[in-house]
Formats: sequence, C-alpha cells, structure tokens
Amino acid sequence: MKIALGSDHGGYSLKEVIKKFLDEKAIAYEDFGTYSTESTDYPQFAEKVAKAVVSGVCERGILCCGTGIGISIAANKVPGIRCAAVSEPYSALMSREHNNANVLALGARVVGEGLALQIVEVWLNAEFVGGRHANRVNLISEIEKKYCK
Repeated sequence: MKIALGSDHGGYSLKEVIKKFLDEKAIAYEDFGTYSTESTDYPQFAEKVAKAVVSGVCERGILCCGTGIGISIAANKVPGIRCAAVSEPYSALMSREHNNANVLALGARVVGEGLALQIVEVWLNAEFVGGRHANRVNLISEIEKKYCK
C-alpha cells in the first residue's frame, strides 16, 4: 500500500508525525506538501493527493489541516474521491467499512497526535465490507456523475 500525504501549514506538524508512524510501520508514502509551517492554501494539496489516489499512483490518501473540514471539502471535489473528515477511531472504521473512503482528513487543531495515530491505524487496517454498502457507494458515484460532466 502506498499513501498520498498532504497538508496545509495548520496540518504540517501532524503530517510529519504521521510520516514517522508510516515509516515505523514500513508503509510507503508520497508527500505532496506543504513542507513547512509557512501559510499556504489547503485546496492545492487536497487536489494533489486526490489526483494521486484517483490515478492509482497511491492507494489511499491522508490530509491534514486545522480542522480537517476545508481540506476534505476540497478533496471531495475530485471525482472518485470519498474523503472523510474524522476525529475519532469509530468513524474512521466506518468510513472505510461502510463508505469505502479512499482519503482520510484530520484536524491538527482538533485531535492530538496520539489520537490521530490511533485513527490512522484503524483507518489503514480497515477494509470495505461491500454488500449492501456497495450499493450505497454506487449511488454516491451516480450522483457524482450527474454533476461532474
């Protein structure tokens, strides 16, 4: 598995913590920026990560900003992305098992580092269960197709 990583300045420090965690777990990743705490705009990093995921360069993505909200909204503008802004492990699990989320968004000003790593671990280890949930994910894709022409 290869993970696409991205953040704005508000999520930079959390992204760096996640990189260390991925290194410890021997999980490959590509860092799409930002590379410092200098003020920047999150949509550009959300788009880079989302494009890496939908193109197949990376299997999944993890994004960080101050709340996880703005960067998730931006990522979800890319057709094929199902980005979940999550602040606790149960929602991380459900985002994978029931929604087949392919991008996770975290808020560095919302969750502490320890909790964020728990969320990441749960999310990375969870798999889509399919079944009745596959139909729902397909319905989401159908909505997307109507508006992304």
